[in-house]
Amino acid sequence: QEQLVESGGGLVQAGGSLRLSCTASGRPFSTLAMGWFRQVPGNQRQFVAAIRGSITTFYGDSVKGRATISRDDAKATVYLQMNTLKPEDTAVYYCASAPMHKLTVATMSRSSEYESWGRGTQVTVSS
Repeated sequence: QEQLVESGGGLVQAGGSLRLSCTASGRPFSTLAMGWFRQVPGNQRQFVAAIRGSITTFYGDSVKGRATISRDDAKATVYLQMNTLKPEDTAVYYCASAPMHKLTVATMSRSSEYESWGRGTQVTVSS
């Protein structure tokens, strides 16, 4: 497993943008699939986006068209660019990882399939 550290959260007005970052240490980053999830207190963790390899990406319906996930293997970092933010995007955003070979197209959005988790970064969108 690896240690994941998120950054980039904060307070932003509706319609604005944020870029979240997650830096990993541990297993070779290029062998990992990376995901972003978010959670509001009292609710289940919700899938936001995932990336498997360098070009295979998946997005949750709630952010499709507004979010872009990318990675820089040299920096062992995955990014989540969020645009046109809405108040309902307010949540704690978590980064997660799993060996690429353990995730499939069908399982990339399942939080239970990920092995390592960061501590989260708060994103608050004001109306």
